[in-house]
Amino acid sequence: MNNFFASRKGIITTGIVIGILAPVLQYLGNPKNMGICVACFERDIAGALGLHRAAVVQYLRPEIIGVVLGAMVVALLGREFRARGGSSPLIRFFLGVFAMIGALVFLGCPWRALLRLAGGDWNAVLGLIGLAGGIYIGSLFLKRGYTLHRSQVYPAKAAGFVMPGLMLGLLFLVAFEISFGEGLPLFFSTQGPGAARAPLFISLIAGLAFGALAQRSRFCTMGSLRDLFISRDLHLFYGVAALVLTAFAVNLVLGQFSPGFSGQPIAHNLHVWNVLGMVLAGLAFCLAGGCPGRQLILAGEGDGDAGVFVLGMVVGAAFSHNFAMASSPAGVGAFGPWGVGVGLVFCLTIGWVMVEKRRTPA
Repeated sequence: MNNFFASRKGIITTGIVIGILAPVLQYLGNPKNMGICVACFERDIAGALGLHRAAVVQYLRPEIIGVVLGAMVVALLGREFRARGGSSPLIRFFLGVFAMIGALVFLGCPWRALLRLAGGDWNAVLGLIGLAGGIYIGSLFLKRGYTLHRSQVYPAKAAGFVMPGLMLGLLFLVAFEISFGEGLPLFFSTQGPGAARAPLFISLIAGLAFGALAQRSRFCTMGSLRDLFISRDLHLFYGVAALVLTAFAVNLVLGQFSPGFSGQPIAHNLHVWNVLGMVLAGLAFCLAGGCPGRQLILAGEGDGDAGVFVLGMVVGAAFSHNFAMASSPAGVGAFGPWGVGVGLVFCLTIGWVMVEKRRTPA
């Protein structure tokens, strides 16, 4: 089984399954062109916990919980679960913050950009161009010797269960719709994207499938472009292509394909910021070593550094909405361009200063 998922057929199978389940989740109630979006769903989780008060984007998304738990289960079964961390955690936290700011200027993570394209949203083409540009810049730093240094294996295996434990806690809260008092969390949207949701159990099962398959196959949208730029390796790219083609076919069958630039759900057509938002996100993903979906998978495997990046994204979502940086269908937030600018300066600086000089033989 391990050999299968390490093969081309395995990565294509993962892309096909995600390409089927994501549009089906949309059909069953998730937001349009957003069957699964790690950035948007982590933003909803931040809102549900009261970290921001944008009332239309608040819900503890079971898909995110399922991805982490699914990855944890198969990593344990495959003896790949290792508690580890200590690889520049504070840098990774702020990379997560700025990755989220960039993603919310565009309105989607790489997974959603692909699903938006498969649904006919041509604005996604601009986002994907920006994503590729950011990853290309990051790959140049990697070629020069960029590193956040190796993580260390923790003596106590239990340290790797912190993020899965957090997800189990969130699952308990959403399953029983816990309230901590009037005007206090949990907050669940009654209108807008946060109120559009598939049934909890189905969403959780889909998330578990995403996490399990992506952990086995090492599926990563950022990695597919990074490998293409650095080594011309197309292995991960086959999975991404399979996702887009499958989601396109399923959207046609379900009547969810609507091509065009204008009037697309939860999207804007300010092309410059669609590109630049994803340049920032792609660069941050590349410097951190994985797209947001891959970071969830790694966190499920016991990687504390990936968990720090995930928490950075959640905090970045709160910053985006609390400081008027997040976009909406009406356009980019008033301070979104400032967030992108500061984020690019931060990421380019980190990429430059974290290059480890190669020693030349005496």
